[in-house]
Amino acid sequence: MIHHIEITQTTLNYIRDNSLRESNILKALREETGKMAECNMQIMPEQGQFMALLTRLTHARRALEIGVFTGYSSLCVAKALPEDGLLIGCDLSEEWVNIGRRYWQEAKVDHKIKTMIGDAKSSLSNLLDEGLAGTFDIAFIDADKENYDSYYESALQLIKTGGLLILDNTLWSGAVTDPSINDEETNSLRQINNKLHSDDRIELSFLPFADGLTLALKR
Repeated sequence: MIHHIEITQTTLNYIRDNSLRESNILKALREETGKMAECNMQIMPEQGQFMALLTRLTHARRALEIGVFTGYSSLCVAKALPEDGLLIGCDLSEEWVNIGRRYWQEAKVDHKIKTMIGDAKSSLSNLLDEGLAGTFDIAFIDADKENYDSYYESALQLIKTGGLLILDNTLWSGAVTDPSINDEETNSLRQINNKLHSDDRIELSFLPFADGLTLALKR
């Protein structure tokens, strides 16, 4: 028999009450972002805490983020990096990133974060052209779903052997399991999920956490 628990709001509240250690700065950023029309793009706070834990577990010094939004995940990861660590974040919107910058400065981690504003595929290509392949310890992909495959391939080149890739939204609110849903975003996520399953370049774990979180360790 398969045993699992449905994560209701009551269960989620219990998890947060007994595990979440969100700082006042992180909470303020989350609450400001929560007032935006695009607030559904923000990661859950327990996911940010989990990513910070993964950053420390992997002893990461260099991190890559594809999709910054208002910088909640950037702040979580940057706080977990050593003082001389570096996170490079790619995003299209200067306006969104500027929200995060205020909180990064308040948390005194802004010196650890470099942003590249513009098309992420071009930004990643520029990093590869600069000879930075194999220099990142951890990478987080949380941008437009149609380009996940391209982001994955670039990030896989940029992280070192033994580096960790994290892909967000891989369950897409369950849409990937519904054959009647065939929009471009959902189909792209199905394709990357299938691809990772058979990709012998990585070790894989697909977690039913938040909106689906996939961990890929580069062999």
